[in-house]
Amino acid sequence: MGGQPMFILNEDSDRTQGKDAQSSNITAGKAVSEAVRTTLGPRGMDKMLVSDSGDVVITNDGATILDEMDIEHPAAQMISEVAETQESEVGDGTTTAAVLSGELLSQAEDLLDDDVHPTTIVEGYYQALSLAHEAIDEVTLDEELDDELLETVARSSMTGKGTGDVSAERLAEVVVDAVRRVADDGVSRDNITVYTQTGSSSSATRLVDGVLIDEEPVHDNMPRSFTDPQIAFVNDDIEVREANIDAEYNVSSVDDLNTAIEAEENELRGYAEHVIDLGVDVLFVDGDVADQVAAILAKNDVAVFEVGDDEGDELAHATGLSRAAGVQELEADDLGSAGSISVEKYGDEYVTFVEDGDAGQSVTVFARGGTEHVTDELERVLGDALDVVTAALDKGGVVPGAGATEIAVADYIRSEAASIEGRKQLAVEAFADAVDVLPRTLAENTGMDPIDALVDLRAEHESEGIAGIISEGQTGVIDDPIDLAVLDPAAVKHEAVESAAEAATMIVRIDDVISAS
Repeated sequence: MGGQPMFILNEDSDRTQGKDAQSSNITAGKAVSEAVRTTLGPRGMDKMLVSDSGDVVITNDGATILDEMDIEHPAAQMISEVAETQESEVGDGTTTAAVLSGELLSQAEDLLDDDVHPTTIVEGYYQALSLAHEAIDEVTLDEELDDELLETVARSSMTGKGTGDVSAERLAEVVVDAVRRVADDGVSRDNITVYTQTGSSSSATRLVDGVLIDEEPVHDNMPRSFTDPQIAFVNDDIEVREANIDAEYNVSSVDDLNTAIEAEENELRGYAEHVIDLGVDVLFVDGDVADQVAAILAKNDVAVFEVGDDEGDELAHATGLSRAAGVQELEADDLGSAGSISVEKYGDEYVTFVEDGDAGQSVTVFARGGTEHVTDELERVLGDALDVVTAALDKGGVVPGAGATEIAVADYIRSEAASIEGRKQLAVEAFADAVDVLPRTLAENTGMDPIDALVDLRAEHESEGIAGIISEGQTGVIDDPIDLAVLDPAAVKHEAVESAAEAATMIVRIDDVISAS
C-alpha cells in the first residue's frame, strides 16, 4: 500500500473496543435495571411515563415501563427485550427478570476487573443457571392446583399493583373463574379477553360468559337485544360489486339510468334476502354495509354490526359460527348461536354483549374504572393475573413467593459451587450473589434494612427450610410465605433466571461496538 492507510469503515463511524466497550454496555444495562428496581414487590412504587405527545402512563409493570421508555443504547435494549420475553412467555415477573439481568452484569463487571475472562464468566453463569432450575424444581409445591391455590397465585401477582377500589381477593376469584371456564381441553389464554370501560368503580368488574364488542348496530331501527339468536359472520363488504377491470358505461337515456339503478338495488336486495332466508338474527361484517342492505335488514328485525378481524375470531370461539368469505357464500351450516345478545350504553359509548354462546370457548373480564389511567392499569393487572394462573396450570406448579424461592436458589448454587473447579467457581458464586438482589430489593422497598434482612432470611432458611419477606404494616417481617398464602408460578421463576442469564451473557461477550453513521 506504499505506507498509505487503509480505511475499512466510514470515517463517520464510531468504534469502541475492549474494556471500554464492555464497561459501556454493562453500565447501560445496569441503568435500565435500576430504572425498574423500585417497582419490585408489594410495596413497589409506580412510574409516570410521559410521551412526546403528552400521553401519560402510570404503572409499576416492568414490561410496560421499559416498553414506554425511549431506549437508544443497544445493550440497554437487550434488557428491555428480557422483560418483553418474560411478558410474552409467562405474563409476569418482568421486573424480576430485568433487575436480575442488571445484577448479573454488575457481578460480571467485578469479575472482569479481576481479569476473569468473559468466556469463563459465561460458562460459569450457564452452569449456575442449570443449578438454579434444579433449585426451583426442588421448592415447587407438590399440591393439587385447586381454585383456592390458584386464587392465592392470582392475589400474589396483583399485590402492590393498581386494582382501584376493589380488593385483590375479588379480582382473584374472577380471574380463576375465567381460566376454569376455558380449561376443559387445556387452558387457552387466547380465549380470555380483558375489556375495559371507564365510568364506574373497579368493584363493578365482572366476568362475562362470552365476548364484548364496542359497536352498536349500523342502523338506528335495528333491534338492540335478542334471546337465542342465530349469528352469522361475513368477511367482506356487503355492497354493490365492482368490476375487476377498468370499464366505462355510457348512459344515453333516463331508462338506461333507471335500469342500472334497479340492477344495483336488486343486487343489494338479493344480499339482504339471502341473509333473511337463512334465519339470521344478528350479522357481523368485517367490512362496510350498504345503506340499502341495512335498511332492508332493519325492517326484518335483523341487527348488523361492522367489526374487525379479531372480533371474528372471538365470536367464532364463543358461538361456533364459521366465517363466510362473502354474503353469497354464507350457508346455514356457517351460523352460530348464543343465549343472548344485548347492546348497552356507557356514557357516550355502546358495548354489545354476546353471552352464553353454544361453543362456550371464550370469556371476557369486563373491567370498570373511574378514570382511563385506572382502567389501563387494571387491564395490565388482570392480564398478568390471568397469565400467571394459566402458567401455573399449564407449565407445572407453584413455588413460595416473597423472595423465598430466590433465597433457596442462591443457597443451592453456593452449596454446589464448591465442587466446581477453576475460575468458573467464581462466576457460579457471582450468579448466586446476583440472585440475592431480589430479596434484598424486596426488603429495601418494604422499608427494612436490606443487609440485615438478607442475613435474617438466610438464617431462617437454614433453620426452617423456607423464609420470605412479608409486608406487614409499615414495614416487613421474615415469615413462611406458604402459611401466609404468597405463591408464584414455578414457570415465572424458571423464565426469569433463563432470560436474565441469556441477556447478561450476551452483553458480557461483546468487546467491540461499531456504530455506523
